[in-house]
Amino acid sequence: MHILMVTTSHDQLGDSGHKTGLWLEELAAPYYVFIDDGCRVTMASPKGGQPPLDPKSDAPDSQSEDTERFKADAKAQASFAETLKLSTVQAAGFDALFYPGGHGPLWDLVDDPDSLRLIRDFLAAGKPVAAVCHGPCVLVNAVDAEGRSVLEGKEVTAFTNAEEEAVGLTAVVPFLLEDALKAKGGDFLCGGDWEDFVVTDGLLITGQNPQSSASTARAVLAKLSRLTNWPGQGAG
Repeated sequence: MHILMVTTSHDQLGDSGHKTGLWLEELAAPYYVFIDDGCRVTMASPKGGQPPLDPKSDAPDSQSEDTERFKADAKAQASFAETLKLSTVQAAGFDALFYPGGHGPLWDLVDDPDSLRLIRDFLAAGKPVAAVCHGPCVLVNAVDAEGRSVLEGKEVTAFTNAEEEAVGLTAVVPFLLEDALKAKGGDFLCGGDWEDFVVTDGLLITGQNPQSSASTARAVLAKLSRLTNWPGQGAG
């Protein structure tokens, strides 16, 4: 299986004067779920090259075995430093599409035309599209091949209004993701704040928060196993 992981290229937290970007755990944990199961992983971003990391996700108290492994992994670091420019990437040749979060995607990936094209093409080809935490913002403006919102009538989850309020960014983000997903017809489900919670509905797979990162990736493997009879750990 070949997984395309798409990250943000945006590094400014609105007008706050603070930096944002990709949340490291939401890249590292899924990356190793995929790699350890024998998948290939290719990374891409709107601008290409090295994506910005949210500084808080790189702080000592935000580290995990996966983030430490990622930072010590020369092959992973090389891929991360040289992400493909999103406009050069096609759905053909990949088996699933995965979006880590961080607040950055709320500004760039939410309406990036190449991201929207990829989501449409993956779904049209019967391939899973997954996103975790703020990553599901990529679905807000996404439409299928017939021009309908991909969220209409679909169960989804993402970083909740309550979690956004808990981190003190309700007035900083350009929109509240929970509200935006509901406004486009999504049936929004969630667990408790900071609980591991994942929703699979058809080809859409969404995770609520950083704690859901690995579980969201495992749900992708499970979906691929059912779609293709691929004998990875997703078969369990």
